[in-house]
Amino acid sequence: MSKNHKVANESLADAGKLKIEWAEANMPVLMHLREKAIKDKPLAGQRVAGCLHVTKETAVLVRTIIAAGAEVSWSGCNPLSTQDEIAAALAVDGVSIYAWHGMSVPEFYWAIDQTLTFKPTLTLDDGADLITTVHTKRTDLLPGVIGGTEETTTGVHRLRAMAKAGALKYPIIAVNDAETKWDFDNVYGTGQSSLDGILRATSVLVAGKNFVVAGYGHCGRGVAMRARGAGARVIVTEVKPTAALKAHLEGFEVLPMDEAAKIGDIFITATGMKDVIVKRHFETMKDGAIVCNTGHYDCELNLNHLKELAERVRTVRSNNEEYKLRNGRRVFVLAQGRLVNLAAAEGHPSEVMDMSFANQFLSLVRLAKEGKKLQAAVYDISEEQDQELASVKLAATGLSIDRLTPEQIAYQDDYLAGT
Repeated sequence: MSKNHKVANESLADAGKLKIEWAEANMPVLMHLREKAIKDKPLAGQRVAGCLHVTKETAVLVRTIIAAGAEVSWSGCNPLSTQDEIAAALAVDGVSIYAWHGMSVPEFYWAIDQTLTFKPTLTLDDGADLITTVHTKRTDLLPGVIGGTEETTTGVHRLRAMAKAGALKYPIIAVNDAETKWDFDNVYGTGQSSLDGILRATSVLVAGKNFVVAGYGHCGRGVAMRARGAGARVIVTEVKPTAALKAHLEGFEVLPMDEAAKIGDIFITATGMKDVIVKRHFETMKDGAIVCNTGHYDCELNLNHLKELAERVRTVRSNNEEYKLRNGRRVFVLAQGRLVNLAAAEGHPSEVMDMSFANQFLSLVRLAKEGKKLQAAVYDISEEQDQELASVKLAATGLSIDRLTPEQIAYQDDYLAGT
């Protein structure tokens, strides 16, 4: 395995290893799969190029992929989400990793290029930047790639668009769209970790604040739930009628952003769409408004518009920049508009990433076996895999549930049964 790498500081490795141990203790499903993989080596001979947030949970996944027999090369999928101590721990263990916190955009894409130099047979992505690079700049690699996986909503949208346009050249498994991913990781992980990031960057009291959540998908729902639990008055903005109705019926106030901008104290975007908060919104915000993003890309907040309005910008706390506007008001932007839960905190808790990364691992194993037979399309994870992973997680949590009797199983398929 290549030992080429570029990280911020290898001396942080010991601290990173302790955090990885903590994650392993809280990821029983993935560790269960690792124990089997050590014996079976289902990824023997594979070369996995990964582009995913470098966190302690990701390190557990990387170690599991290696235990299954694969070579690994890795880069972070966001310039501000890499945890340098984790990158260092992986680097000193011999993993080819190119990631450090605070990368520039050119450095970010350089790292992806480096990740691809060992000619992967499988790709693992979060946001589809690596997959897109293979399809545009590194088309020479396409014949050797069996398949890939995608972790997040934004990436799945991009890849489904590629498939629809006939531009996708190898099969992708949409890990994000598994029930054991988006109904857990996206809801409970994003909800808790986004609040964690806001609190670390501001130390403000959430209780009593007008807390504006843009987007009421799985991630937005999780954030709204946790903000309400902290005592905030939650306001939801949406463009999708059914999502807005769900927010309304779950007790949240629903407003257009033009109205919410005037009364919000804390704003967080979770939409996957650009220009959610723009110049006219910044102009009407209260003095001291806090703005952040938990969607994959930083384009949800149009910070160029904010810079046009500002007479001064200064860093007041770690991951917290004050924009002093010419109208005398101040707007505080967290984590430079990047993912606040990863840039200002540690990302999702290990327990909730357990099933998501177990899905990633099993999807790689499936592609290693079947990828050459699959069409260049986006595939879902099976219901059987979803339920099996959930069963293992339940057992690890010490919970048990009921089972259908043979008579009940027969009844559910008996179309003649009625009143």
